[in-house]
Amino acid sequence: MTLHWAALLTDAVSDSSLRIDPQGVAVWALQFTPRVAQKGATVWLEVAQSMRLFGGEDPLHQRVEAGAAELGIRALAWAPTSLAALACARMGLRDGFAMPLAQVLDPLPIESMDAVNAHQATLARLGCQTLADVRKLPRGGISRRFDSELLLALDQAYGLRPEGYPWVKLPETFSAKLEMPGRVDTAPALLFGARRLLLQMGGWLSARQCGVTAFTLHWCHDAMRARDAGEGGNLTVRTALPTQNVEHLCRLLGENLAKVHLLAPAGELALSATEVSPFIETSRSLLPDDRASFEAVGLVLERIEARLGQHRVLRPTLNEDSRMAWMAYWQPMNVKRSTSKVRQVPGPQPTWILKNPLKLDVRDDCPLYQGPLQLLLGPERVEGGWWHRVTDVEGGQHSLQVARDYWVALSQHAGALWIFQQRLPRNEAACWYLHGIFA
Repeated sequence: MTLHWAALLTDAVSDSSLRIDPQGVAVWALQFTPRVAQKGATVWLEVAQSMRLFGGEDPLHQRVEAGAAELGIRALAWAPTSLAALACARMGLRDGFAMPLAQVLDPLPIESMDAVNAHQATLARLGCQTLADVRKLPRGGISRRFDSELLLALDQAYGLRPEGYPWVKLPETFSAKLEMPGRVDTAPALLFGARRLLLQMGGWLSARQCGVTAFTLHWCHDAMRARDAGEGGNLTVRTALPTQNVEHLCRLLGENLAKVHLLAPAGELALSATEVSPFIETSRSLLPDDRASFEAVGLVLERIEARLGQHRVLRPTLNEDSRMAWMAYWQPMNVKRSTSKVRQVPGPQPTWILKNPLKLDVRDDCPLYQGPLQLLLGPERVEGGWWHRVTDVEGGQHSLQVARDYWVALSQHAGALWIFQQRLPRNEAACWYLHGIFA
């Protein structure tokens, strides 16, 4: 089976002032294949077994090249062997499959391969300038005059001998550091470097098939700082659901950094995934879905929450209570949802509930609301709340227990209403209250 290698040179970047960690790039690459090797500034990927998973050769090439470009890597090449891919990357050749492998490698200079370049002075005196010139020399003479690494490297590059590497192991936890190209005075400017760390974390999450629910960005203050500034600071960002979406995480981090004030210039960043959980992909249809082009409502709400504050964006949550007024309550978006089962009130449920029930007038034992009300359905008894106690302004506690009989009533002017009658001792007159309105 023909192998398919990619070579990424982490020392060839678009902005040389921003150093890239080869180990971090190797962890990022594990999302494409488990066969990732790293030696010095070079990261290799063997992706022959992964092409079908990503839809073929071209889609896989596009995803790897797009991610490498975002990480700042500009030297990348594809070839049937790892050393051939490395030689092509050094010479600026992107596609080592364009011609037969020998025709691709033969014109390359000696400098393209380390094992050959180590003997450049001697080979130059022999008149060798390209890899083809070295291959024309007698193999017996090469093996006696040079070390064994030269012939081995040539044979491996041309696919005549197998290659073997220790594969990079996927770490159990994610933590990465990045040194900024200069002093950063404002927190939003940290997003430039933090994005590259988030890309690495996205690759780690994809390889582990997990989603992050909380991650922490740390920054170290410059050595020339005030005494009270401290060594650095940190910011933890949480999500309502596990996610691998790097773009969404960048937007959330940007919204939170906009509210941070740096006590001193920062020079180094560190990112760690503090909370992760298994990530389950949604089932995809065979038919095209236009909804995929729109951003999910949950992601939009998380960005709004990051901008306005945790207690400004709330969601309704069901509560285990038979009393309608306490069946639901509001909580922040990123708080874990309750799994309690709700005790449903029998009968129809109104569309709108009054915060405070409205006491109704009664004439001849008939409740009034914009005229006499006609009782249509009921009674449905709701009783409970003896466990619910609140403290009043004087410091005393009293129970919120209710005992009510609910009816669906009809008003000639207001439509269908939800009313109840308090269950009182026999000697007291029962009062009627309006509690809800049907649409």
